[in-house]
Parts: sequence; C-alpha cells; structure tokens
Amino acid sequence: MNIKLTEAERIKILNSDDLYGIMQKILLREHKIDQNREHFWVIGLENNHRILFIELISLGSVNKTIAEPMEVFSFALQKRAVKIVLCHNHPSGELKPSDADKDITDRLIQVGIIVETEVVDHLIISNKSYLSFKDIGLLEELEKSTKYVPPYVLAERIKKEATKIAEKKKTIEIAKAMKRANEDNEKIAAFTGLTLEEITTLRVRKK
Repeated sequence: MNIKLTEAERIKILNSDDLYGIMQKILLREHKIDQNREHFWVIGLENNHRILFIELISLGSVNKTIAEPMEVFSFALQKRAVKIVLCHNHPSGELKPSDADKDITDRLIQVGIIVETEVVDHLIISNKSYLSFKDIGLLEELEKSTKYVPPYVLAERIKKEATKIAEKKKTIEIAKAMKRANEDNEKIAAFTGLTLEEITTLRVRKK
C-alpha cells in the first residue's frame, strides 16, 4: 500500500531525525486501525535523498513482520529509486534490534547490491522515539557480512581484493626504486599516486 505524501512531506532527508518525523506521523495515523501490529515500510529516495515514495510492505503480528526482497525492491525499481531506507515499528516500544531484524537487514543489503539499489538505513520506531541502524554503526557492520552473499560474488570480491593488493605492492616497489634513485617525494607521489606520508614511511637500502 502506497502512503500518500503531501508536497511538504516529500522533503530531502538529511538525517534519521528528518525521516523519523515523517514516519512517526504515519505510524500514528495507521495505529488507528492496527495499533498492536508491526508495520514494515520502504522509503524510496532520489540520488539527492529527496523522498520519492513510502510504501507499506507488510503488516505482521505483535512482535514480527515479514519483508520479502521481491516486495521490498519491486516498487523501488518501478519508481527508479536509487536508494532505500527500511523502517518498521515495535508496538512494545522496545527499540533494540532483534536477531530477526538484523537478519532481514543483512539479506536486503545484499539484494540491494545486486539490483543496484542501496539500503542506506533501517529505522525501528515507536510513538515516542526511534533507533537508526546507521547511527549506531550496525548498518556498517551488516554491510561487511557475507551470510547472504552468493559464492560467485564472494569469489569475485576476493579476486578484486587480491588484484588491488598486488597492484599496491607493485606501486610500492616502483616508489622504492625511485627513492633509491634519489627522486624527490613530490615526483614519486605524482608518478605512483601514493601519498607523501606513505612515501616518507618507505624504508629502502641505498645502493
């Protein structure tokens, strides 16, 4: 179910406070019908973080709701959102993320990478307050998870990382050779792309 927004509500989201201000109003509005059930919304954003849409994905029970990736991302792709924010409420008022909350966020982050629609935050809200996965560092932690990363994607990531390390090592060897030739650090930096600090810390044996 698409949530109707006024033009004033289609604001540019600068932080989690901005979004909570809107979602709190929506929660209070919907609570008139389903006061004791969890709601799961997806907020679609333009590249400049202006709100494109707010979609109610599912209504659950008192302490659980289901958010299937197909439901979460289909509307975002239709509306050409480049980023999304996940949001659900805890009727109990307890804002601590459950293991299930973390797990679905982990899964949706990885699906978002594949369909090129970044998950930029997940808010747990109540009538009076909220918790942001991004603000407490949990989103960054989940982005590093490999639980839902397909094996071929994980293998590709490892390959890219290995290539990056090999290229870095080659660049360092070039910088060392230039230092041995008494080239100045600024010239080495311009040639290799290393920072002056990195070059200064290099130890070489003079011939």
